Amino acid sequence: MKNLHILQQESVDEGKLQVRIRQKNLGTPVSGASVRISFSGDPDGNIEEAGTDESGNSQMVTVKTPPLEYSMEPNEAQPYSEVTVTVSAQGYREITVSGVEVLPNETSIQEIELEALDAPGNPIDNIVIPAHTLYGDYPAKIPEAEVKSVNDTGEIVLSRVVIPEFVIVHDGVPTDPTAKNYYIRYRDYIKNVASSEIYATWPDAAIRANVLAIMSFTLNRIYTEWYRGKGYNFNITSSTAYDHKFIYGRNIYTNISKIVNEMFENYLSRPNVTQPILTQYCDGQKVSCPTWMTQWGSKNLGDQGYSPIEILRHFYGSNMYINVAEGISGIPASWPGYDLTVGSRGNKVYQMQQQLARIAKSYPAIPAIVPDGIYGNKTREAVEKFQSVFGLPVTGIVDYNTWYEISNIYVAVTRIAELM
Repeated sequence: MKNLHILQQESVDEGKLQVRIRQKNLGTPVSGASVRISFSGDPDGNIEEAGTDESGNSQMVTVKTPPLEYSMEPNEAQPYSEVTVTVSAQGYREITVSGVEVLPNETSIQEIELEALDAPGNPIDNIVIPAHTLYGDYPAKIPEAEVKSVNDTGEIVLSRVVIPEFVIVHDGVPTDPTAKNYYIRYRDYIKNVASSEIYATWPDAAIRANVLAIMSFTLNRIYTEWYRGKGYNFNITSSTAYDHKFIYGRNIYTNISKIVNEMFENYLSRPNVTQPILTQYCDGQKVSCPTWMTQWGSKNLGDQGYSPIEILRHFYGSNMYINVAEGISGIPASWPGYDLTVGSRGNKVYQMQQQLARIAKSYPAIPAIVPDGIYGNKTREAVEKFQSVFGLPVTGIVDYNTWYEISNIYVAVTRIAELM
């Protein structure tokens, strides 16, 4: 591994970093927080000092990174810069996140939850993000059957494939009773794993293929009650030997986040198999897995113009298909199936307006609106500001991504979630 001085000398490209600050357990923004960013290992060398706006977001910060080509092929050189983010705000405990990974030409988002000074329990004041799985050394996946037998897993209690609101992640091997369990929203879990296991600089099709494999694997664990059926109180682990690498508190990337938002209802299936397929994979360099997808192999196929399903079928066979879950837990109202825009009317517009009006109480940058079921210019302005605050394309149109992000934030700020 190259030392910091050499890496900084080789920092010829640039990436972006934005820090987003929320109050723990409430999901509400923390404005006026102080954000200090420095290269990890060089705490005195400030990159930026900034504050957060009324939506809890820092300005976009430019960070020098190693050359782009380091992340485009297997390389002994570290392909990303590591920075340390320290956040303080009046009435909250200071927190430091070190090892935040910034890749060239991509935007990293570091979300940080602040705890009140009088919050009960043990404070979290320091988070260390370990090396990316393609760069560091982690245990290889222990092979399993891609379709689980009821006799192996215990009773299957789920009658259909449903996207869960939360995933309970055991931060260690299954048998470690000292490891913490984290309750993570499903989409946030997938974004975390994808950001930990592939590079955001890769072709879009390769990222989508890997995201589909991660989602299908995760939904197999949930559908079959794999760990629950063995008496454990979690859905999945953070061990690469058993599942995928989840890293508590790590940064994600805006392009990976967008892809997950577009695809989170999907999973992979085979004909006459009800379960989502347990799509195992390896890097294809440090570890060989002839019958699974390889991450670097998927990247190479993406370079050649393969589509996501073509990449997946190249590795898993021609009878692999992309499926859609039957339901989504924890949302107040499901996607209407069409875009809402100026001139739209009806119950779906009213439901969206109600949620947006409640969100505006926690995020004052979003204009307040009065729900009336009519999509007018005031609703469009509120939607545009919502999209800007939460990193979505600013179109003023409530498309699939915007609808579910409004729903997601509404649930976060109200703590209301009803099952479909």
